[in-house]
Parts: sequence; C-alpha cells; structure tokens
Amino acid sequence: MAELSDLYTYSSALNGDECDAGTFRIDLMERKIHWSDGMFRLHGYRRGEVVPTMELVFAHKHPEDRSKCEEIVAQVARTGGFFCMYHRIVDARGRTRRVLTSGEAMVDAERKATVLEGVMVDLTRTLQRETEQTAREAVAGATSTRTVIDQARGILMGQLKLGSEDAFQMLVSTSSHRNVKLVVVAAELVQLANSAEARRYLDRAVRAIQLHGQAAGAGGHRTR
Repeated sequence: MAELSDLYTYSSALNGDECDAGTFRIDLMERKIHWSDGMFRLHGYRRGEVVPTMELVFAHKHPEDRSKCEEIVAQVARTGGFFCMYHRIVDARGRTRRVLTSGEAMVDAERKATVLEGVMVDLTRTLQRETEQTAREAVAGATSTRTVIDQARGILMGQLKLGSEDAFQMLVSTSSHRNVKLVVVAAELVQLANSAEARRYLDRAVRAIQLHGQAAGAGGHRTR
C-alpha cells in the first residue's frame, strides 16, 4: 500500500509553526501497523529503524496512561466507532510528549472492526506556550493590582496624613464594608484622583473610607 501522508496542522499558540503530527493505519485482521513519517518522528525514530507493532505502540505510552489507552483501543477494535485520547508518550530518547490521538475503527458488512485509522498530534509545545503566556498574564495582573492598591494607599496617606499600614487598613475596611474586592475600592479612588471632572468627589470618597476605617477600628478590623 502507499505510504501514509502527514497532516497539515495549525496551532494559534505557535505563531505559524506547525505542530508535529502523524497518521497511522492498523490492519486489525493481520495486526499490521502502517505509520507516516510523522509517527516515526513522534516516537523518536526514523523510518526503517523499527517495525511498528502494537507492543511497540503501547510500550511508548506513559506508564500512568497506558492501561486506559489499551482499554479504549481494545473497545473500538471490538465494536468499531470513533475514539479520542489526550495522553502522554515517551519517545525513544526518553522525552515525554503530550499528544492527542483520534481515529476510527471501521467495520465490515458483518459489523466486525477490520481497520483502525487515525492521527496523533503533538501538543507539547502548544501547551507549553499557553502555560507560559498564562503565567506572564498572571504576573502582569498581580503587578497591576499591587500598583493600583499602592497608588490608593498613597492618596490616603497624603490626604489624611496617615502611615502606610493605617492607609492600607482603611482600604481593607472599606472593601469589607462594601463587600467588594480591595482592588476595586483602590481603583475607584485612583480614578477619582486622576480625573479632573471627578476630582471634586475625591474628598468625599476619602472621607467615606476614613469613616469605614474608624468604624472598623471601634469594632475590630474586618478583613475579607
């Protein structure tokens, strides 16, 4: 039979780079496996170095994923139908890859599964890039939150001649009293201070925060 071709792939996280991927075909009657070049690469081989077998396929599954993968493949080999598995493989060089494998076991006129065909896509780099981006955004968000709270604390320190900790506790008390996040209280105060049109309300907002702080001090600080 003709050699299997590889896939056209796309990952939004890889800036135009293709994902590594491959296609496979398993003759369930003769238990012969055909791999595209991409499947050999995914498993750390070059074409001709190994003969793909079911034993080889499952030997490369991550030990924690192997039994479930075997179970799913055995099920579709009995009944036919589609399957999809997100799991890990360990290639011939010992590298762990996170892959998505999907395919279909096709049946004959007697409803007996005869051929299993599918694709395997390496998601390792996609997941790594997305995790890195999420981490960067989380750090940026945390930095932004701290900046806003510090700005609000500075406003209270200047307006009420307070120390840093007392100003912070007033923000916390207002947050608790209004049942809103601390950063929301801080952002509202900073917005009033930075807006020429709204600045006339700044003294009123500062006074309200001062009253909340005094009330909390009389009855014990409440924090959220």
